[in-house]
Amino acid sequence: MSVSIGINYFNTFYLKRIYANGSQASNASIPYPKPANVSASYTWETPIIKNDTYDWYIEESRIRGGYNNTTVDFGVKAYIVEENDSQVRKGNSLIYSGIFNSRTGINQTNQFSVAEEITRTVDPIGGTIQKLFAEDTNLTIFQERKVNVALIDKDAIYTAEGVGLSTTGRIVIGQITPVPGNWGIGTNPESFATYGYTKYFVDKDRNAVLKIQGSQIQEISNAGMMDFFRDQLSLVGTTGALLGSYDVYNQNYILSIQPSGRFTDTTYKTLTFDERNAGWTSFFTYKPDDMFSCRGNFYSFKSEVIDGVKVSYLYKHYTNQERNTFYGTQSQSSIQFVFNPGPNNIKTFKTINYEGSNGWEVTNLISDSTGEDPTVTPPGGWLSNNDTIIQGQGANEYARIYSYDEGLYTENNIQYRAGFDRKQNKYWAVIPNNTQDPMTGEVIWGNQTMGIKGYFATVTMKTDTTTNNGGLKSLFAVSSEFI
Repeated sequence: MSVSIGINYFNTFYLKRIYANGSQASNASIPYPKPANVSASYTWETPIIKNDTYDWYIEESRIRGGYNNTTVDFGVKAYIVEENDSQVRKGNSLIYSGIFNSRTGINQTNQFSVAEEITRTVDPIGGTIQKLFAEDTNLTIFQERKVNVALIDKDAIYTAEGVGLSTTGRIVIGQITPVPGNWGIGTNPESFATYGYTKYFVDKDRNAVLKIQGSQIQEISNAGMMDFFRDQLSLVGTTGALLGSYDVYNQNYILSIQPSGRFTDTTYKTLTFDERNAGWTSFFTYKPDDMFSCRGNFYSFKSEVIDGVKVSYLYKHYTNQERNTFYGTQSQSSIQFVFNPGPNNIKTFKTINYEGSNGWEVTNLISDSTGEDPTVTPPGGWLSNNDTIIQGQGANEYARIYSYDEGLYTENNIQYRAGFDRKQNKYWAVIPNNTQDPMTGEVIWGNQTMGIKGYFATVTMKTDTTTNNGGLKSLFAVSSEFI
C-alpha cells in the first residue's frame, strides 16, 4: 500500500501500523499471518487490522516538528570487543560510580567512567569480599580470610622518612591497608555488629569470635569459651547462620549460633558477651530470625507458620513483666558451677549454702568420675563411679534439693523442709546421695550415706516454677561445707 504525505521541509518520519487481537471487525478486517520463525508448537494469536485505511499513525523524529530541531533517535550504542564474553565475578574487587545527590537531582550512579581509576582490588588470597563498613573516613573491608581498611575521600602520601600524611582529595577509595592478623569473616557477614568504635564478627573457619578496637583484632572467644566455640562453630554448615547484633539496652554483643539456618527448628545457642566483665555472661532461651537495636531499645524478629503462611513478628525486649520469657514462652534460669576446694584432697561435700533470693533449687550435683581403667570390659573403658544427686522421675524425684517454698511439708503438725532452709537470710541444705552403683570394695555407699564424695563436684542450680514465678531471682554466692 502506498501512502502520500505532504511536507514543507525535509524531515524523517516513522510510519507504524496498529494491530489488535480480537474478533473480526465489521469493516473488512485483515488477518496478520504467522511469521515463518515461529515454531508450530507455539500458539500464535493472529493480530487483526481492524481498519486498513485508518489504523496507521506517524511519528516525527524531530522534537516539536520544528525545522532542524533535535532529532530523536536510538542514540549511540556502546560495545566492547571481548575474546571471552562469558560472565566473570570479581569477588575481591570494588568499583564506584558517579555521585548521587537527592537535593540537587544529580544522579550519576549509572556512570562508570573508564577514564578514571574507579576500581580497587584486595588480595585474592583473602577470599571474596563479604562485608563493607564505612566509618568516618575509613572503609573496613571484610574478606573471608582477611580484614582490610581503605581510606575514603582522601589519599595518603608518605615523606622520605616513611611517615604517613593524610590529605583530602577527590579519591573516593584510597589506599587499602591490611589489618594485622590472619582473621576474616568467613561467609557469615550476618555475624557483624558494631557499637562505637568496636566491631564484632565471627571467623567460623578458625572457630573464633573476634572484635576490632582501633587497628587491632582481639579473640574474645578465648574468654573461658574456647572449647565451646570450637565445638559449636564446627557444626555450622553452609546453610547455617551466625546472627550477631549489639544490644544497646544492656550493652552486650548477642550471638545466635544456628547450625541449620534461621528458619529451621533445630538446636541453637544464643549467648552474650559483656565488655564490662570481659567475658560471656549468659545463655538465652530464644532463637531469633534477626536482631537489631534502635533508639536505645533492642528488638528481634521471630516467624511462625499460620495456616500455611509464614508470618514474622517484631518483639521489643526488656518490656514484659515476667523475666526469662521470650516469644510468649517462659523458661527456668539455671547456673552451673564447680566446687573444687583443696584440689589435691578427696572430700565429702556435706551441705550446700547460698546467698540470694528465695526460689533456687539444686537439680544436679555430681562428683568426678574415676577415669579410664584397663580392668573394665571392654579393656580401657571408662569407669564412671561417682556420687550423684540427679533429679529423676518417679522414685528418684526425691533426689532434688527443693527450694525453700517447695520443700515445705508437715508431719504431726510439725513443719519440715526437704530442701533449703533459711537462717539469717542465708539458705542452706543437707546434700543427700542417690548413687545407684557402688564402687568395687566400697563398704558404705550411695543412699546409705549423706554427702557427695570426690575431688570436685559439678552443681546445677535452677529457679523453681512456683516461687515468685517470672519475678527477679538473684544469686550472689554459693558455698559448701566439706570434710
